[in-house]
Amino acid sequence: MNKILVIATHPDDETLGCGGALLRHVKNNDKVFWLITTKMSDKKIWTKKSMLLRDKEIKLVSKAYKFKKIYNLEFETIKLDTIPINKITKKLSEVINDCKPNIVYCPNETDVHTDHQVTSKACRILGKSFRFPFIKKILSYEVLSETDSNFFEKKLFKPNYFINIEKYLEKKIKIMKIYKSELKKFPFPRSKEAIRSLAKIRGSQSNFKSAEAFRLIKEIY
Repeated sequence: MNKILVIATHPDDETLGCGGALLRHVKNNDKVFWLITTKMSDKKIWTKKSMLLRDKEIKLVSKAYKFKKIYNLEFETIKLDTIPINKITKKLSEVINDCKPNIVYCPNETDVHTDHQVTSKACRILGKSFRFPFIKKILSYEVLSETDSNFFEKKLFKPNYFINIEKYLEKKIKIMKIYKSELKKFPFPRSKEAIRSLAKIRGSQSNFKSAEAFRLIKEIY
């Protein structure tokens, strides 16, 4: 049995990026923990209704995945780049030392969303084995509308690790439907059709009917 930590900059990143993999872990009786780095808290941007809805969605998603615990660093969403990186890494370290994961899923460093970039930058501390000797594998995931929207040739997402999610794709989409404000009609990237299409493309690259793709950052045997 492994201990898994999925780090999501925003709620829905965990499902779009590695929902199928998380469901596999749960099926294998692994303990899965969820860390969210941001939160809707600025009343000038978000309505009270939208904040309450997001809190409800988080609880429903956590229940669907059977997460053992939810952590939230509670930094203001869309303002993560205004926070000193050492403050973020300090809070991240506290979570890591609390749940002591063997496998970590984190955002991709070249996503177009600044919040994703900052979270990924903070996650670089995870590679320090002398600090976190229990972490044996680190994988970065892709997020529709963020990873695929980076058109700078030198910063494209180049996966080298694939996970078969044939048995879990439809449940992944079902969980994504909980995020009513995020899932929209195709050709919007965060749509049922786009999620299925990406899973099929990644499957075709790895000889599966459906797959999720990752960049293997580090693995220790």
